[in-house]
Amino acid sequence: MGVKQKSKSLKSRGTNLSDTFFQLQVLNGKEVVDEQFPKFVDKIGTAALKPSEIEIFQLNIGKLCNQTCAHCHVDAGPDRKEENMDRATLEDCLEIIASVPTIHTVDITGGAPEMNPHFKWFVEEVTKLGKKVMDRCNLTIIMANKRYHALPAFFAQHKVHVVSSLPYFSKKRTDSQRGDGVFEDSIAALKKLNEVGYGKEGSGLLLDLVYNPSGAFLPADQETLQAEFKRQLKRKYDIDFNMLYAITNLPIARFLDYLLETGNYAEYMEKLIDAFNPATVNGLMCRNTVSVSWDGYIYDCDFNQMLDLKVANPIQHINDFDAKALNDRNIVLNQHCYGCTAGAGSSCGGEIV
Repeated sequence: MGVKQKSKSLKSRGTNLSDTFFQLQVLNGKEVVDEQFPKFVDKIGTAALKPSEIEIFQLNIGKLCNQTCAHCHVDAGPDRKEENMDRATLEDCLEIIASVPTIHTVDITGGAPEMNPHFKWFVEEVTKLGKKVMDRCNLTIIMANKRYHALPAFFAQHKVHVVSSLPYFSKKRTDSQRGDGVFEDSIAALKKLNEVGYGKEGSGLLLDLVYNPSGAFLPADQETLQAEFKRQLKRKYDIDFNMLYAITNLPIARFLDYLLETGNYAEYMEKLIDAFNPATVNGLMCRNTVSVSWDGYIYDCDFNQMLDLKVANPIQHINDFDAKALNDRNIVLNQHCYGCTAGAGSSCGGEIV
């Protein structure tokens, strides 16, 4: 088995959209498209959105990935070998995690975070601090190479909360979004996770799935999707999991490229804006999370990170980390934020309301 990649990253293709400034120009109606939409900052009706306190410390420890997914907002792939967090930066992150008592969860993402050579060491060190570890796993990495086959047992040993991408419970829809062979490898990986107790009642080992729509539309109701995923995966493959997160695709990186190529950009933005829900604002992940890039810069969220929108504070790198000062910042907002506030809302943990 193995994943056959359908495309290269925007960076390796050398497209304009590989430039985050160009993406922001598009989102603000200054490049490629003529449409100008209402400003998100005007829509929320407040001069500044403030954070609460830092509870979740999210790290993107590298853009290297064994997949090149059509919708990826990170523009990750096998060709992104240079952007990988080094040991020294991870050690600095550990010092911060240990020193900020309000941080209860360390959310590790990528790329495929497991491909970082320091991944296992870092997970071990974080768990020694008594913090919860979440790993955003694409599943296929478990099957990609023999050296990753033991990951389920490693996750179980350290009670890692595994959050896994699975676009659908069918081969056709999954492979069309993530590449040929992804569905079969994902099912095999889920079985291995179930074998060590993940998703099983009473095990304490959490296995959650992530659903992203495959086209220019918003996700259906999360509870309804979860029930259908549970029914279908159990019936067809005897697979168990805990929760399903329905996440809206944000108009950045490769999904923005898809929207522009298919002529769906304006219609999709209108859908997001029409579905704006003010009740989602208080629960946005940017309010209790900081996101750290592979090279140590600080962002309000993973999406801002991919647009290189650093925090609005003199402290923009972990070398100068100051939790109190960061708690006084204004959260950086832009047009892509409509994606997190549409309908029931969207965050790294799925629906908000």
